[in-house]
Amino acid sequence: MTATSAPHVIVIDTPGLGDRGYIVHDGVHALVVDPQRDTDRVERLIAEHGLTVTHVGETHIHNDYVNGGYQFAKKHGATYVVPADVELDYLGEPNVVAMGEGGEFRVGDLDVRVVHTPGHTPHHISFAVSRDNHPGAVFTGGSLLYGTVGRPDLVAPDLTVKQAHDQWHSAHRLVDSLPGDTQIYPTHGFGSFCSSIQTEGVQTSLGQEKSINPALTQAEEDFVEMLIAGLDVFPAYYAHMGPANAAGPKEIDLSLPEPVDPAQLRRRVAAGEWVVDLRSREVFASGHVPGAVNFDLDGAFINYLGWMVPWGTPITLVGATTEQVEAAQRELVRIGIDRPAGQAVGGPDFWIEDGEQPAYLRRVDFEEMAKEWKANPNSVVIDTRQILEWESGHVKGAKFIPFYEVLDRMGELPRDVDVYVYCGSGYRAAAVASVLQNAGFDNIVHVDDDFGNAAACGLEIVSEDAPAREPGWTWLASRATVREFAPGQGATKVATK
Repeated sequence: MTATSAPHVIVIDTPGLGDRGYIVHDGVHALVVDPQRDTDRVERLIAEHGLTVTHVGETHIHNDYVNGGYQFAKKHGATYVVPADVELDYLGEPNVVAMGEGGEFRVGDLDVRVVHTPGHTPHHISFAVSRDNHPGAVFTGGSLLYGTVGRPDLVAPDLTVKQAHDQWHSAHRLVDSLPGDTQIYPTHGFGSFCSSIQTEGVQTSLGQEKSINPALTQAEEDFVEMLIAGLDVFPAYYAHMGPANAAGPKEIDLSLPEPVDPAQLRRRVAAGEWVVDLRSREVFASGHVPGAVNFDLDGAFINYLGWMVPWGTPITLVGATTEQVEAAQRELVRIGIDRPAGQAVGGPDFWIEDGEQPAYLRRVDFEEMAKEWKANPNSVVIDTRQILEWESGHVKGAKFIPFYEVLDRMGELPRDVDVYVYCGSGYRAAAVASVLQNAGFDNIVHVDDDFGNAAACGLEIVSEDAPAREPGWTWLASRATVREFAPGQGATKVATK
């Protein structure tokens, strides 16, 4: 394949959600695939390369973010290509075209063929793009990823097993129908919870995947069993993404929210709203607005904030700089939180009324926790990680309360002894500790340390299944869905709560 015959691909990375969108073009005409909602980034690249957008394509109705394709296609007068056999409120609009297996269209000199690749969703499609009959690129969305596939359990729990089988067949359909040197460009897999496992890399081909991807190296039943056994929780906010995308997402406003003063911050905390401190957990612990919750912008900010906040709760952003607030607001619109209730910039000196004292949060490492726990064995240690992390090894004697259950299970925690909160790195524990402090717990200690250091501090690490949340159930998949698994059988029983 020569450089002149290959389609040109521009990657649009969204590390906060672990996703990628793409611009594929022939030098003049462009197809935009799976754009995020903040399409000003796409606009800049289109202008920089002097391109005309003729088509915008969605590989599937996304579960982890609100898409930008609907509005972007309208703005550019482009054809909006969506998967067939899915209900969308805007299907009757003139520029919207639903395509399934075998659908074809041209983008300038580029030939685009639609391949039906169900498994991540039943309607999922991939876009195979070539030029002058040379192998090109395939945009696989949540189907074939780098070394794995998209998770099969996001659409409906009772479809999980079928979708897992479909993922295996879709992977084989791609390698059987396209040349081996076709480059793969997935949307998920770079930190997104839509991926069955996390992946790394910037480029791979169907031929390379054929030798390393379990969907292509394992027998179908072995692959399905492995895929389902590896599924862990996914964010609760996913429940809102599909409906928003099916309805046709609205335009966004990224102008700064209204500034708020210290008295307003206090009133918002008292009213049960969330004042979200974007600074690092170290800085937060050393002084913050009483009642604020800490979601460090430099971590997996939007995944965990979106997961933990009760949906619809007004959010006020406080950060050290305007740039922090702007970056956080951009992340929020990607999951459908369109306008923060307000913002404040600076630090506690600017955010706290005269005469009021900042709040503080005690931080320790595992060595300090071990010493203090030994001296005060009635203290409580909670593990706030996810199910598979707990089951692979946790501190003996710790209580398992995943971060996404903390709001529902505060009544299980004492207020008369220290409560130590740990996770895998300290990030999620900081969020949980701040949420508990917001709820009035003044006995919270944040274990800000890597879990890998726990054993070296004399803490015994044990492995056991996550405790059942109610009789007859053995695995909690999310705050809304419970699944029971039987060894070797995959998902055998599903119910919603």
